[in-house]
Amino acid sequence: MIVVTGAAGFIGSYFTGKLNRSGFRNLILVDRYDDSAKDRNLLTKEYAQLIDREDFIPWFEKNSHQVEIVFHLGARTDTVGQEPESYQELNLRYSQKVWSVCTRYGIPLVYASSAATYGNGEWGFSDSHQKIDRLKPLNLYAWSKHDFDRWVLGQKKTPGFWAGLKFFNVYGPNEYHKGRMASVVMQAFQTIRETGEMQLFRSHRDDVKDGEQKRDFVYVDDIAEVMLFFMQNRNCSGIYNVGTGKARSYLDLTKAVFDSLHQNPEIHFVDTPHDLRNRYQYFTEADIQKLREVGYYQAFTELEDGVHDYVSNYLLTTACF
Repeated sequence: MIVVTGAAGFIGSYFTGKLNRSGFRNLILVDRYDDSAKDRNLLTKEYAQLIDREDFIPWFEKNSHQVEIVFHLGARTDTVGQEPESYQELNLRYSQKVWSVCTRYGIPLVYASSAATYGNGEWGFSDSHQKIDRLKPLNLYAWSKHDFDRWVLGQKKTPGFWAGLKFFNVYGPNEYHKGRMASVVMQAFQTIRETGEMQLFRSHRDDVKDGEQKRDFVYVDDIAEVMLFFMQNRNCSGIYNVGTGKARSYLDLTKAVFDSLHQNPEIHFVDTPHDLRNRYQYFTEADIQKLREVGYYQAFTELEDGVHDYVSNYLLTTACF
Protein backbone atom coordinates (compact mmCIF):
# COMPACT_ATOMS: atom_id res chain seq x y z
CA MET A 1 0.00 0.00 0.00
CA ILE A 2 1.03 3.59 -0.64
CA VAL A 3 0.22 6.20 2.01
CA VAL A 4 -0.49 9.81 1.04
CA THR A 5 -1.07 12.31 3.84
CA GLY A 6 -2.77 15.61 3.07
CA ALA A 7 -4.55 13.59 0.40
CA ALA A 8 -7.62 15.83 0.11
CA GLY A 9 -5.54 18.97 -0.33
CA PHE A 10 -4.11 20.60 -3.43
CA ILE A 11 -0.90 18.68 -4.11
CA GLY A 12 -2.00 15.54 -2.27
CA SER A 13 -5.19 15.08 -4.29
CA TYR A 14 -3.48 15.80 -7.60
CA PHE A 15 -0.76 13.31 -6.74
CA THR A 16 -3.40 10.73 -5.78
CA GLY A 17 -4.94 11.18 -9.23
CA LYS A 18 -1.49 10.84 -10.79
CA LEU A 19 -0.95 7.58 -8.90
CA ASN A 20 -4.31 6.30 -10.15
CA ARG A 21 -3.43 7.20 -13.73
CA SER A 22 -0.13 5.36 -13.27
CA GLY A 23 -1.97 2.20 -12.21
CA PHE A 24 -1.81 2.51 -8.40
CA ARG A 25 -5.11 2.13 -6.53
CA ASN A 26 -4.17 0.44 -3.27
CA LEU A 27 -3.82 3.80 -1.56
CA ILE A 28 -4.28 4.90 2.05
CA LEU A 29 -5.40 8.53 2.03
CA VAL A 30 -4.85 10.51 5.22
CA ASP A 31 -6.34 13.93 5.96
CA ARG A 32 -8.86 15.74 8.12
CA TYR A 33 -12.15 14.91 6.48
CA ASP A 34 -14.13 17.68 8.13
CA ASP A 35 -13.63 20.28 5.39
CA SER A 36 -16.43 19.96 2.85
CA ALA A 37 -14.65 22.46 0.58
CA LYS A 38 -12.08 19.76 -0.25
CA ASP A 39 -14.50 16.86 -0.69
CA ARG A 40 -14.68 17.11 -4.48
CA ASN A 41 -10.91 16.60 -4.72
CA LEU A 42 -11.37 12.90 -3.97
CA LEU A 43 -14.64 12.23 -5.81
CA THR A 44 -12.95 10.71 -8.84
CA LYS A 45 -10.11 8.98 -6.98
CA GLU A 46 -9.68 5.25 -6.38
CA TYR A 47 -8.24 4.16 -3.04
CA ALA A 48 -8.33 1.43 -0.42
CA GLN A 49 -9.10 3.49 2.68
CA LEU A 50 -9.59 7.00 4.04
CA ILE A 51 -8.05 7.62 7.47
CA ASP A 52 -8.43 10.71 9.62
CA ARG A 53 -5.19 12.45 10.49
CA GLU A 54 -5.73 11.87 14.21
CA ASP A 55 -6.15 8.13 13.68
CA PHE A 56 -3.26 7.62 11.29
CA ILE A 57 -0.27 7.10 13.61
CA PRO A 58 -1.96 4.27 15.60
CA TRP A 59 -3.12 2.73 12.30
CA PHE A 60 0.39 3.03 10.88
CA GLU A 61 1.94 1.30 13.89
CA LYS A 62 -0.43 -1.65 13.45
CA ASN A 63 -0.26 -1.89 9.66
CA SER A 64 3.30 -0.87 8.86
CA HIS A 65 4.05 -4.28 7.32
CA GLN A 66 1.58 -3.50 4.54
CA VAL A 67 3.01 -0.06 3.65
CA GLU A 68 5.45 0.24 0.76
CA ILE A 69 6.13 4.00 0.94
CA VAL A 70 4.76 7.13 2.61
CA PHE A 71 4.26 10.49 0.91
CA HIS A 72 3.84 12.94 3.77
CA LEU A 73 2.25 16.01 2.18
CA GLY A 74 -0.11 17.05 4.96
CA ALA A 75 0.67 20.33 6.71
CA ARG A 76 -0.72 23.64 7.81
CA THR A 77 0.25 25.75 4.79
CA ASP A 78 -1.14 29.17 5.71
CA THR A 79 1.81 31.59 5.44
CA VAL A 80 0.17 34.41 7.40
CA GLY A 81 -1.03 32.55 10.51
CA GLN A 82 0.14 33.73 13.92
CA GLU A 83 -0.38 30.62 16.07
CA PRO A 84 3.10 29.12 16.59
CA GLU A 85 1.86 26.12 18.56
CA SER A 86 -0.41 25.02 15.71
CA TYR A 87 2.48 25.05 13.22
CA GLN A 88 4.77 23.23 15.63
CA GLU A 89 2.18 20.54 16.32
CA LEU A 90 1.06 19.92 12.73
CA ASN A 91 4.21 20.60 10.74
CA LEU A 92 6.96 19.56 13.14
CA ARG A 93 5.81 17.14 15.84
CA TYR A 94 3.36 15.23 13.63
CA SER A 95 6.04 14.91 10.95
CA GLN A 96 8.46 13.62 13.56
CA LYS A 97 5.96 10.90 14.48
CA VAL A 98 5.61 9.86 10.83
CA TRP A 99 9.41 9.82 10.46
CA SER A 100 9.83 7.72 13.61
CA VAL A 101 7.42 5.01 12.45
CA CYS A 102 9.02 4.93 9.01
CA THR A 103 12.44 4.60 10.65
CA ARG A 104 11.35 1.87 13.03
CA TYR A 105 9.96 -0.31 10.26
CA GLY A 106 12.30 0.66 7.40
CA ILE A 107 9.61 2.30 5.26
CA PRO A 108 10.70 4.84 2.60
CA LEU A 109 9.47 8.38 3.24
CA VAL A 110 9.05 11.32 0.90
CA TYR A 111 7.93 14.50 2.64
CA ALA A 112 7.04 18.02 1.58
CA SER A 113 9.29 20.85 2.65
CA SER A 114 9.05 24.33 1.13
CA ALA A 115 11.03 27.01 -0.68
CA ALA A 116 9.62 29.38 1.93
CA THR A 117 12.45 28.13 4.15
CA TYR A 118 14.88 30.22 2.06
CA GLY A 119 13.46 33.47 3.41
CA ASN A 120 14.79 36.51 1.55
CA GLY A 121 17.23 34.32 -0.34
CA GLU A 122 20.26 36.08 1.11
CA TRP A 123 22.03 32.69 1.29
CA GLY A 124 20.90 31.64 -2.15
CA PHE A 125 18.67 28.72 -3.05
CA SER A 126 21.01 25.77 -2.81
CA ASP A 127 19.65 22.58 -1.25
CA SER A 128 23.09 21.67 0.10
CA HIS A 129 22.70 20.17 3.57
CA GLN A 130 25.70 22.20 4.76
CA LYS A 131 23.91 25.49 4.07
CA ILE A 132 20.53 24.76 5.64
CA ASP A 133 21.41 26.04 9.13
CA ARG A 134 22.09 29.52 7.68
CA LEU A 135 18.56 30.02 6.35
CA LYS A 136 16.22 32.51 8.00
CA PRO A 137 12.55 31.95 7.07
CA LEU A 138 10.10 34.85 7.14
CA ASN A 139 6.96 33.32 8.65
CA LEU A 140 5.78 30.64 11.06
CA TYR A 141 4.87 28.20 8.33
CA ALA A 142 8.34 28.43 6.81
CA TRP A 143 10.01 28.13 10.22
CA SER A 144 8.07 24.95 11.01
CA LYS A 145 9.18 23.39 7.72
CA HIS A 146 12.75 24.55 8.32
CA ASP A 147 12.72 23.14 11.85
CA PHE A 148 11.73 19.73 10.54
CA ASP A 149 14.42 19.78 7.83
CA ARG A 150 17.05 20.58 10.43
CA TRP A 151 15.71 17.92 12.80
CA VAL A 152 15.83 15.32 10.01
CA LEU A 153 19.45 16.13 9.20
CA GLY A 154 20.35 15.61 12.85
CA GLN A 155 18.91 12.08 13.06
CA LYS A 156 21.30 9.15 13.29
CA LYS A 157 18.50 6.65 12.65
CA THR A 158 16.59 7.14 9.42
CA PRO A 159 14.22 5.29 7.10
CA GLY A 160 15.98 3.12 4.53
CA PHE A 161 15.32 5.91 2.04
CA TRP A 162 14.01 9.41 2.59
CA ALA A 163 13.62 12.57 0.53
CA GLY A 164 12.55 16.02 1.68
CA LEU A 165 11.25 18.02 -1.27
CA LYS A 166 11.43 21.81 -1.16
CA PHE A 167 8.50 22.77 -3.36
CA PHE A 168 8.73 26.21 -4.92
CA ASN A 169 5.63 28.19 -6.01
CA VAL A 170 3.21 25.47 -7.07
CA TYR A 171 0.10 26.15 -9.16
CA GLY A 172 -2.43 23.91 -10.85
CA PRO A 173 -5.65 21.88 -10.51
CA ASN A 174 -7.40 21.14 -7.20
CA GLU A 175 -6.41 24.32 -5.31
CA TYR A 176 -9.83 26.00 -5.50
CA HIS A 177 -10.44 25.51 -1.75
CA LYS A 178 -7.32 27.42 -0.66
CA GLY A 179 -8.83 30.92 -0.70
CA ARG A 180 -6.20 33.62 -0.22
CA MET A 181 -3.49 30.94 -0.18
CA ALA A 182 -4.33 29.83 -3.74
CA SER A 183 -1.76 30.48 -6.44
CA VAL A 184 -1.64 33.81 -8.24
CA VAL A 185 -2.72 31.95 -11.39
CA MET A 186 -6.05 31.01 -9.84
CA GLN A 187 -6.51 34.39 -8.17
CA ALA A 188 -5.76 36.16 -11.46
CA PHE A 189 -8.18 33.92 -13.35
CA GLN A 190 -11.01 34.65 -10.91
CA THR A 191 -10.32 38.39 -10.77
CA ILE A 192 -9.95 38.84 -14.53
CA ARG A 193 -13.15 36.92 -15.18
CA GLU A 194 -15.02 39.11 -12.68
CA THR A 195 -13.50 42.53 -13.40
CA GLY A 196 -11.51 42.31 -16.63
CA GLU A 197 -8.35 43.49 -14.85
CA MET A 198 -5.76 42.35 -12.30
CA GLN A 199 -4.00 44.06 -9.41
CA LEU A 200 -0.45 43.14 -8.43
CA PHE A 201 1.62 44.26 -5.47
CA ARG A 202 3.78 47.31 -6.12
CA SER A 203 7.48 46.82 -5.48
CA HIS A 204 8.83 48.46 -2.32
CA ARG A 205 12.47 48.00 -3.31
CA ASP A 206 14.36 50.44 -5.48
CA ASP A 207 16.14 47.66 -7.36
CA VAL A 208 12.93 45.86 -8.41
CA LYS A 209 10.33 47.34 -10.76
CA ASP A 210 6.61 46.94 -10.14
CA GLY A 211 5.51 43.49 -11.23
CA GLU A 212 9.09 42.29 -11.64
CA GLN A 213 9.09 40.41 -8.36
CA LYS A 214 10.09 36.92 -9.46
CA ARG A 215 9.32 33.43 -8.26
CA ASP A 216 10.03 29.94 -9.47
CA PHE A 217 6.51 28.96 -10.53
CA VAL A 218 6.20 25.18 -10.93
CA TYR A 219 3.23 23.27 -12.34
CA VAL A 220 1.73 20.69 -9.98
CA ASP A 221 2.06 17.95 -12.60
CA ASP A 222 5.84 18.43 -12.48
CA ILE A 223 5.72 18.07 -8.69
CA ALA A 224 3.84 14.80 -9.11
CA GLU A 225 6.36 13.54 -11.67
CA VAL A 226 9.24 14.18 -9.28
CA MET A 227 7.47 12.27 -6.51
CA LEU A 228 6.86 9.33 -8.85
CA PHE A 229 10.56 9.44 -9.71
CA PHE A 230 11.55 9.11 -6.06
CA MET A 231 9.08 6.27 -5.59
CA GLN A 232 10.90 4.36 -8.32
CA ASN A 233 14.46 5.60 -7.63
CA ARG A 234 15.35 5.25 -3.96
CA ASN A 235 19.08 5.61 -4.31
CA CYS A 236 20.18 8.80 -2.60
CA SER A 237 18.43 10.16 0.49
CA GLY A 238 18.43 13.90 1.09
CA ILE A 239 16.72 17.24 0.75
CA TYR A 240 15.99 18.35 -2.81
CA ASN A 241 14.70 21.52 -4.43
CA VAL A 242 11.73 20.97 -6.73
CA GLY A 243 11.22 23.91 -9.05
CA THR A 244 11.86 24.75 -12.67
CA GLY A 245 15.20 26.42 -12.02
CA LYS A 246 13.95 29.52 -13.84
CA ALA A 247 12.50 32.54 -12.01
CA ARG A 248 9.67 34.36 -13.80
CA SER A 249 7.96 37.63 -12.94
CA TYR A 250 4.43 38.16 -11.70
CA LEU A 251 3.90 40.25 -14.83
CA ASP A 252 4.84 37.25 -16.98
CA LEU A 253 2.43 35.04 -15.09
CA THR A 254 -0.45 37.52 -15.19
CA LYS A 255 0.00 38.18 -18.89
CA ALA A 256 -0.10 34.42 -19.48
CA VAL A 257 -3.48 34.24 -17.73
CA PHE A 258 -4.84 37.11 -19.84
CA ASP A 259 -3.53 35.39 -22.97
CA SER A 260 -5.16 32.08 -21.98
CA LEU A 261 -8.45 33.96 -21.65
CA HIS A 262 -7.87 35.73 -25.00
CA GLN A 263 -8.00 39.14 -23.32
CA ASN A 264 -5.71 42.15 -23.52
CA PRO A 265 -3.74 42.70 -20.29
CA GLU A 266 -5.17 45.31 -17.90
CA ILE A 267 -2.82 45.34 -14.91
CA HIS A 268 -2.68 47.82 -12.02
CA PHE A 269 -0.42 48.01 -8.98
CA VAL A 270 -1.36 48.41 -5.31
CA ASP A 271 0.78 48.78 -2.20
CA THR A 272 1.82 45.58 -0.48
CA PRO A 273 0.05 45.46 2.93
CA HIS A 274 2.35 46.65 5.69
CA ASP A 275 1.95 43.40 7.65
CA LEU A 276 3.33 41.44 4.67
CA ARG A 277 6.21 43.65 3.57
CA ASN A 278 8.78 42.21 5.95
CA ARG A 279 7.73 38.66 5.06
CA TYR A 280 7.55 39.04 1.29
CA GLN A 281 9.94 37.12 -0.96
CA TYR A 282 11.04 39.20 -3.96
CA PHE A 283 12.93 36.40 -5.70
CA THR A 284 13.04 32.62 -5.62
CA GLU A 285 14.75 30.28 -8.05
CA ALA A 286 15.41 26.62 -7.40
CA ASP A 287 18.93 25.31 -7.78
CA ILE A 288 18.02 21.88 -9.18
CA GLN A 289 21.53 20.58 -9.83
CA LYS A 290 21.24 17.95 -7.09
CA LEU A 291 17.92 16.72 -8.50
CA ARG A 292 19.52 16.36 -11.92
CA GLU A 293 22.54 14.57 -10.46
CA VAL A 294 20.36 11.78 -9.03
CA GLY A 295 18.84 11.15 -12.46
CA TYR A 296 15.76 13.33 -12.83
CA TYR A 297 16.20 14.60 -16.39
CA GLN A 298 12.65 15.48 -17.41
CA ALA A 299 12.04 19.03 -18.60
CA PHE A 300 9.84 21.22 -16.43
CA THR A 301 6.72 22.82 -17.89
CA GLU A 302 7.24 26.34 -19.21
CA LEU A 303 5.16 28.93 -17.37
CA GLU A 304 3.03 29.91 -20.37
CA ASP A 305 2.33 26.25 -21.20
CA GLY A 306 1.39 25.39 -17.63
CA VAL A 307 -0.87 28.41 -17.23
CA HIS A 308 -2.59 27.70 -20.54
CA ASP A 309 -3.18 24.05 -19.62
CA TYR A 310 -4.48 24.98 -16.15
CA VAL A 311 -6.81 27.71 -17.40
CA SER A 312 -8.08 25.91 -20.51
CA ASN A 313 -8.39 22.35 -19.24
CA TYR A 314 -9.29 22.92 -15.60
CA LEU A 315 -10.40 26.39 -14.53
CA LEU A 316 -12.68 26.89 -17.53
CA THR A 317 -14.14 23.40 -17.11
CA THR A 318 -14.08 23.08 -13.26
CA ALA A 319 -12.71 19.54 -13.60
CA CYS A 320 -10.76 17.76 -10.86
CA PHE A 321 -7.64 15.72 -11.54
